[in-house]
Amino acid sequence: MPEDSPLGTEEASSRLLSIKRKIDQALSDSGRAPGEVALLAVSKTFPVDRVKAFGQAGQKAFGESYIQEANEKIPQLPSDYVWHYIGHLQTNKAKYAAALFSVIHSLDKLELAAELDKRLDKLDKTIEAYVQVNVSGEESKSGLAPDKLPKFLEELSKFKRIKPLGLMTMPPYDPDPEVSRPHFVRLRELRDKHCPDLKGLSMGMSDDFQVAISEGSTIVRVGTALFGRR
Repeated sequence: MPEDSPLGTEEASSRLLSIKRKIDQALSDSGRAPGEVALLAVSKTFPVDRVKAFGQAGQKAFGESYIQEANEKIPQLPSDYVWHYIGHLQTNKAKYAAALFSVIHSLDKLELAAELDKRLDKLDKTIEAYVQVNVSGEESKSGLAPDKLPKFLEELSKFKRIKPLGLMTMPPYDPDPEVSRPHFVRLRELRDKHCPDLKGLSMGMSDDFQVAISEGSTIVRVGTALFGRR
C-alpha cells in the first residue's frame, strides 16, 4: 500500500498487532512481565486521517516533534489521545508545548524546565518528562552529557509542575540494532546509579526496539514500523 494512500482501521489494527506481538515476545525473551513496555506511536509528519486510523484501532499515545504541526493536528483528533513531545524543544516554544502535551521526552536544559514550569503554573497543569541524555556523545544529538545528569536532576526537583519519569536517549542510527545495545545499557546504568526511583527508560525505535526492551526500556517510540516510510 502506498504510504500516502488512506489507511483503514483494519490495516492499522494489523500493523498495531504485529508491533505489540514483537513487544510481547521481546519481553518474554528477556524474562520481563507482560505489559512492562508502553508503545508510543510516532505520528509526526503523518496526516490526521492516518493517526485517527490507529486511534480507532486502539492506540491512544502518539508522539510529535514539531510544535507547529502538533498545534494544527491535535485539535482535529479525539480528546482521549495522549500526546508526547519527542523532538528537540526550544525554550521559546515551551508555552506551546505546555499547552499541547502531557509528556515530554527531551528535557535537557534547566532554562527549558524553568520556562515550562512557569507556563504550566499559569495553566494549572502538571507535565511528565524524561530527561534526555546524550550517551553516544554525538555533537549532532541533543541531550545532557552523562556527567551533568546528577546536578540536573537535583535542580529539576525544584520545579513543582514537572514530574520526572526517567531518562531518554537516541543512539546513532545503524541498520544493525545490536549497535544500539551499548547505548541502551549505558542509559539504564545511569538511571540505576543516579535516579533509581525513576523507573522510566524511553529508548528504542522502529529498528531497534526489541534490543531496547531486552535492556530495560519502558516505552518504545515506533513510527516507521507502524505508519510506513516518511
